[in-house]
Amino acid sequence: MQTLNHNLATYDVVILGAGAAGLLCAATAGQRGRRVLLLDKADKIGKKILISGGGRCNFTNLHVNPAAYLSQNPHFCKSALARYTPQDFLNLMRKHDLSWHEKTLGQLFCDQKAPAIVEMLWEECRDAGVNLQLNTEIDTLVHDGEHFHLHTMQGQQIRTQSLVIATGGPSIPRMGSSDSGIRIAKQFGLKNIPFTPALVPFTLTQTMLEGLFAGLAGVSTPIAVSCGEGYFREQMLFTHRGLSGPAMLQISSYWQQGQAVHIDLLPGQDALAWLQTLQKQRPKAELKTVLADVLPNRLAQRLCETLFPNRPLGQYGDKLLQSIATQLHNWELTPAGTEGMRTAEVSLGGVDTRELSSKTLEARKVAGLYFIGETVDVTGWLGGYNFQWAWASGWCAGQVA
Repeated sequence: MQTLNHNLATYDVVILGAGAAGLLCAATAGQRGRRVLLLDKADKIGKKILISGGGRCNFTNLHVNPAAYLSQNPHFCKSALARYTPQDFLNLMRKHDLSWHEKTLGQLFCDQKAPAIVEMLWEECRDAGVNLQLNTEIDTLVHDGEHFHLHTMQGQQIRTQSLVIATGGPSIPRMGSSDSGIRIAKQFGLKNIPFTPALVPFTLTQTMLEGLFAGLAGVSTPIAVSCGEGYFREQMLFTHRGLSGPAMLQISSYWQQGQAVHIDLLPGQDALAWLQTLQKQRPKAELKTVLADVLPNRLAQRLCETLFPNRPLGQYGDKLLQSIATQLHNWELTPAGTEGMRTAEVSLGGVDTRELSSKTLEARKVAGLYFIGETVDVTGWLGGYNFQWAWASGWCAGQVA
């Protein structure tokens, strides 16, 4: 990979952040004949791409639509997502002889794993004449009305007509992520929505962990979960600290401190009708025994030691059976909190979309300044949606920057 070491340099476009959005933006702008410099403080490109999906890279989703994105302005993402679709990215992969497979719920994974996606994006950048500079941090940034002047910690001076901020959000700080994008937005007087963790495991109180949830770490079960406007049917995983798994990660984006989440342990079933039928057919069978037929054994046992009185089915009255069925479909839990940015896959918030053009991602108040990817207040569901926003927003800015 090409590394530059000029003390004075002029470019048409400088992109801060060599992640998913920044790489595709750089390639797109370079293909238009723009002189592009891609800067990153990390020692390699695409770090978050490399760890996504356990290194398998869930790079997009077949079911991408605006409803799968959270934002203060839910309409903002529509333009970019319509102009650069999952099929556009699949066409890019075909060009590079990469293949993929679909897992659950439209999730597409790269057969050649995450490093192949990064290499593909870098090939596109290299072929478009993009200059790359790693291990570089910005010290000061000034705009004179026509050009942006960047001074690096390494003593370089860079001048550019267009500046694209693709620094992401502060999730998974061990990868070097930060809120630098919001800081730049503030410098130029742009409003922002404070970053908060999303797609993140829940934590529970010590009392809950030692009581109802004792011995359940490692148990996984399919559920439906709801909170606020969110509803998902996926797996839930009990952990040593609380609750995780796709269902809980998804609903965490809709959860606020102090809210309860509502868990349906038997989604798609009629728990009362099922229990009433078993009561007639197997009156001597204990509740924990029949629950173990439809739930993990350890969970069935724990529920009958804590939430439900365990006895032979024939000994339950109608009201108690109804109460058990209700709880199985609407188990209400209030998490203590989340694991925070340390393990959050993405972050909610970012530059306020009212400050940006939905078509170009350019700041309305500052000509030539663009914000893309996770830096913007657009956050997708788990399952490739955030990558698609990165590709789409990066491509749109790259068309005009």
